[in-house]
Amino acid sequence: MNRQELQKLANLRRADAAALLRERRFAAAYYIMGYSVECALKACIAKQIKRYDFPDKKLAERSHTHKLEQLVKLAGLGADLTSDIRLNRTIAENWAVVKDWSEEARYNFDVSKRLALDLYSACTARKHGILNWIKRRW
Repeated sequence: MNRQELQKLANLRRADAAALLRERRFAAAYYIMGYSVECALKACIAKQIKRYDFPDKKLAERSHTHKLEQLVKLAGLGADLTSDIRLNRTIAENWAVVKDWSEEARYNFDVSKRLALDLYSACTARKHGILNWIKRRW
């Protein structure tokens, strides 16, 4: 999967999460919204690979994870995020919500409306949403 495909997938999954929220399918919306962030971070990682370069094996292996905090570091965004968290309380609050997402959510059928909406809002807030923050760097 290439960078453009990951970007497209991140956008599609965000739209899927919105549709699931409208249908009151909160557990699915929560999982899919987190997956959107994962795809966006992987697009940032893909950006590091120059055309025709052979990818670094260790980077490729470590990128096959669902852990958002690890993906932030692999994408080279750790310092930016740390700095922005210090400077902006809204980004700090949004990241605090987003970083707790786990792929294990796919097995959880008991996600509250509040939790699903909190994740969606933390990701998509126009000015300081985490997904939008990532998109400015992909």
